[in-house]
Amino acid sequence: MQNNTDEIRTADHALADEDRSSPSGTGPELAFRPSLFRSFFLGGFECSTHRRRDGQRLDLIRGTRHDVLITQDYRQLADHGIRAVRDGVRWHLIETAPGHYDWSSLLPMIRAARETGTQVAWDLCHYGWPDGLDVYSAAFVERFADYSRAFARLHLEETGEAPMVCPVNEISFFSWAGGEAGLMNPCDTDQEHSDELKRQLVRATIAGTLAVREAAPGARILAIDPIINIVARPEQDPAEAEARNEGQFHAWDMIAGRMSPELGGAPEMLDILGVNYYWNNQWLHGGLREALLPGDPRHKPLRELLADAHARYGRPIFMAETSIEGDERVPWFRYIGEEVRAAMRAGVPMEGICLYPVLSHPGWDDDRYCPNGLLELRPDGDIRPVHEPLATELAGQRRLFKALCGAS
Repeated sequence: MQNNTDEIRTADHALADEDRSSPSGTGPELAFRPSLFRSFFLGGFECSTHRRRDGQRLDLIRGTRHDVLITQDYRQLADHGIRAVRDGVRWHLIETAPGHYDWSSLLPMIRAARETGTQVAWDLCHYGWPDGLDVYSAAFVERFADYSRAFARLHLEETGEAPMVCPVNEISFFSWAGGEAGLMNPCDTDQEHSDELKRQLVRATIAGTLAVREAAPGARILAIDPIINIVARPEQDPAEAEARNEGQFHAWDMIAGRMSPELGGAPEMLDILGVNYYWNNQWLHGGLREALLPGDPRHKPLRELLADAHARYGRPIFMAETSIEGDERVPWFRYIGEEVRAAMRAGVPMEGICLYPVLSHPGWDDDRYCPNGLLELRPDGDIRPVHEPLATELAGQRRLFKALCGAS
């Protein structure tokens, strides 16, 4: 995002919630206390492994040296009160041949988490899969289930605990980017492929969920997708924008068995709801995408989007991703904190907020540097530079949430 600092700060200062009206800046403490994660604030490590439309395979765990510095990365986050993270299992490295697993890329990560006392929510498929496997095939679902089961067994053997996993990250975005926009594998470009890819990823999610629970009873399952708001332009029929807005719920509805029950969904398949929200998650429909920022009268307050998602499913909910680039990190994070506290005061039992990515990274398309993390990249050394303004704001936000609900 460029040149939008003033708009975010203006909206931030105009918010009329309890943070501004209470002398202490906290408002009344809530009876609800988040309990899902070891800390209310999580750090998410960018772990995409897809093939771009030019055929290049991404591996951002390797690209950020997180594979080498993972123990120190976890320790640095603990210094900022972050004791829970989102991280990735790289399927394409692990399943070297059908049914054959090489865990050498994962075991150091599991052991680093154990050594540092870090709770990890593992993405099993963050957009990528092994070469030679057709995502639309029955074999994709079968092999994903087998791999998920093998991972759960390994985690249980290594830690003595059932894992927390997101089987397939962002099914809705994945199916659009890979099935309609052609931005990533399988690089299709029509609505029909997008719909079928979404259904296939739901099949894989359900199969993976059943496999993980079979291998490790008590495992927690995250279903993570963006929450959005698309607004019709004055000259447009609002029906298409409304249909697109409704479509954001289809993957969750399928997992829960409310839609396309032949896929195998059921209420118990939908465990924990993770919602992703970035500065451009609201926009005008059609044509050149124009983001609707806080302060625009057409912008829907984030607190309402959170309330809508929780009311629809009634499941534990947390913000699984949010960030912005550059100097806007602090005003954006402050806005997110205020909106989440407002949602909690309105009765939405938010379990946490994940800074995602917590480590700045090379961009997907052109490897440009994306300065959006609490920690910054540098080509050598063991200690990541800290973006101090965001670190200061995080400390303040931790105090506000602790006063509100006891979370730290």
